[in-house]
This record gives sequence, structure tokens and C-alpha cells, in this order.
Amino acid sequence: MSRTRTSRRLTLAMPAALGALALTTLPAFATSSPAQIATSKTNGVTYLKSLQAADGSYAGSGLSNEWAFSAFAATGTAVVDVYPGGDTTKNARTVYRNLLSTAGWPQASPVVTDYERGTLNAYAAGIDPARVSASRNLMANIYSYWQTAEAGYFGPSGNFNGTVFAALSLGGARTQAGGARVPQALTDSMVTRIRANQHVDGGWTFNKAEGNPTVLNSAGDVDMTGAAMAALCVSGVPNTDTDVVQAKNFLKSKLVSSSGAFNSLYGVNTSSNGWGVAGLNACGFNPQTGDFLTGSGKTPIDFLIANQYNPAGGFKYKPADTSPSAYSSIDALRAVAGGGFTTAPPVPVTPGAPQWVSQSTFTAGTATKLALTVDDGAGNLKVCAVSFTPTGTTTTLGDVLNAAVTAAAPAGCVTSVTPSSGTGTITDINGKPNSGSNTWKVSVDGSAFAGAARNKVINVGDTIALRWGA
Repeated sequence: MSRTRTSRRLTLAMPAALGALALTTLPAFATSSPAQIATSKTNGVTYLKSLQAADGSYAGSGLSNEWAFSAFAATGTAVVDVYPGGDTTKNARTVYRNLLSTAGWPQASPVVTDYERGTLNAYAAGIDPARVSASRNLMANIYSYWQTAEAGYFGPSGNFNGTVFAALSLGGARTQAGGARVPQALTDSMVTRIRANQHVDGGWTFNKAEGNPTVLNSAGDVDMTGAAMAALCVSGVPNTDTDVVQAKNFLKSKLVSSSGAFNSLYGVNTSSNGWGVAGLNACGFNPQTGDFLTGSGKTPIDFLIANQYNPAGGFKYKPADTSPSAYSSIDALRAVAGGGFTTAPPVPVTPGAPQWVSQSTFTAGTATKLALTVDDGAGNLKVCAVSFTPTGTTTTLGDVLNAAVTAAAPAGCVTSVTPSSGTGTITDINGKPNSGSNTWKVSVDGSAFAGAARNKVINVGDTIALRWGA
């Protein structure tokens, strides 16, 4: 995900014995049965487990296999239950959480999609992405890429997939209780940008199209259409919405009748099919009935299962390939299992393993970040990550706002706050004072907005939203 066009050509070498195992044979005229899907899931999980390194890791340089976590979750397999050689101390979740917590992750010059990848997969693994560790808050990391001059975009707007995956991660990685984590104003800003980049044919590509008639009238891409429509639906847009329906119709127009494949810009392949189906799944469209059952009785799920090695479980990238691709196997299995681009973590079967792990308090003296939005009620939304070093296990809203004046990314999220000290009610932010019933209110992790006071307790990983209004 969030990959270049050439990256999908990357494959994983497979032992000859596995390569010799037969592909699934489907009936000549039928959709994939529940039994076939169950077998595909079981074998696919077996294959993805084989990708785990001896130290328990999946993530690495280049095209990372950590995307397997979203596929595991979609199949009902808890990532904490995946460990090599019976050694539960090397379970994939613990190893991944330790990696995310290191100062050197993700790379020397990170981009927003690094943190979006981390968020989607941490969430699927049962790691609260805002509370990975005392120092790591992936939600805040994403907030830091907000484009002040182009509100609604994350990362350079020309790399449109950064904004799509921001919507997928900020909307998809919900709180541990299952609630929306970010404020509606932020969600709406991303939805507006995603809509503005939809091509005339109903699809999207990885590149920015907004304001460019040539690009808007060019061909859409199956992969990004699946991701963008999923981003809309994860953001609360109903599947009856005109733009979502146009996206569904775009995918329908790309169906190959004889196989159920989508004819993507990269040719017929399982990764593109996986992304297309993930979009349909996220929006509640059945990829095996109605518009997605071809005249030859084939569906996109049929195509995926027909390109799976069984019982080894891996999927080819292209039908002519002679070995499975790790990345395509992840894309395909997630789709076959009914997943979108992330899934809440299943309850583990490992004794004593919790469904979720998260940092419970700040660590005094350990630098960290918090995600903050400031909505002045007049359409001027500010989004930033606030860097600060707590002095105790909790902090206060007043201290966070004071830090935001000098240590926010992007800068300018908070320019002033009144009062600047003490414990009382906040009466003015950025030069906008309370006025009658229109006052500054605060929400944390999607809670109801209430009067903002400097002494409001803020805990590690809290996603803070400030809003002026009645």
C-alpha cells in the first residue's frame, strides 16, 4: 500500500516444493462458495505465517510485510497469536510495537505514508496507534503533515495517496471502544479533497487531479479507486452517495467477464483486484453479486482464489507467474476475507494476551507528541502535532496549548491562549474570544465537546479537538 507502480512487481521467492502445489480449481460457472472462501482464508493465513522471520518480525526495508497484519485481522487471526517456533515472546505484535517505538523508525527522512502504514497495521495488530509507547504517537505523527496552505491534504498534495491514506488511518483506526477518534471538521476536510480528486470516469489515481482538467479527464486506476472509495466510506460517507456509486460503477466497468479480474492500469493482477475488492468491502458492496457477477458467472473473488496456490496458500501477482508474491498475497487474502484497509483486532487465543496493548501514562522526562485541532467556527481549521516533554504521568490542556505556541508542526496551530497560566476557563485562543454562548470547548478522543479549562487533565495519546461555538 502507498506504493509505487513498480513495487507491485516485487515477489517473494518460494521453495520449489511449494511452487509445485496446484492452484485452486473453481467451478466453470459459479461464484466462490463459503467453503472455498474458508479454505482460501485458512491456507492464506498459513502462507502469511510463513513470512515471519525467526525473530518474530514482519517489518523490514522496502516493501514491508507488516501489511500482513491487516490481512490477519480480516481473517479473524490475532497478530499476537502469530509467533515462530512456539515462542510467544516473539509474537508479531510485541516485535512490531518495539520497532515502532524506536527513535530510528521509520527512516531518516520519513514521509506521511510511513506513519499511515504504521497506524493501519498497529491498529489491526491491537496496538493503540496513539499510544504505542511513551514517545510514539502515530496519530500525532500524521497530523504533523497537514498542509496549512491546502487544508485537507496530508503530505505534498501532488502525492494524493498521502491524503487518501490519512483518511483511511485517521478514520479507520478508531478508539479501543470503537468510537471516532478525530473531529468531524477534520474528517470533512479530507472528504472534500478526496471528492475533488475524483476523475470524470469515477476513478482516482495516486496523483493529484483537483483543478487540472487534463488529469480529471484521464483514466482512473483500480487500485486507488478502491482505496479512495474506502476512505470516503470509512469517513462516514454512505454507499448511496453519488461519488461512491460512481466509484463502484468505475470498478464494474473494469471487470473482465471471463475471469472476474479488474483490468487495471497495470494489467490483470491480484494486487489491483485486492485493492478494488477492499474498497467494495469497506463500502458494504458484495463483490460476488449483482454488478460484480459477470455474464460468464465470474467475480473478483473467483479471480483471486483462482490465482492462489493451495494448500501452500500464497497468491500469484499475475496469472502467468510461477511463484507467489508476498505482497499480492496480503492484498488478495485481505480482500477474500472481506476486509477493507484495516480491521479491529480479533480477541486473541493466546492465554493472557489482551486484545489491545497501549501506553497507559506519560513518562516524566520523555519527549512525546499529541494530536491537536483548533476549529474557530468560521471554517479555519488548524491541525498540528504538539511536541513537549511531560513532567508527570498526566499533563493539562493549558500546558499543551502553551507548548503548541512554540513547538507545533506545522507551526501556527496556536499563536496565543488566554489565560496563559493558571487553572481557569480558556477565554481566548488565537485572538478569538468567548462571546456569549459561543465559547471554546474541548473534546478528547471523540468525546462530547465541553467547556475548555486550562486544568483539564490530558493523558498520553489523547487526540485533542478545540472548537469555538455554542
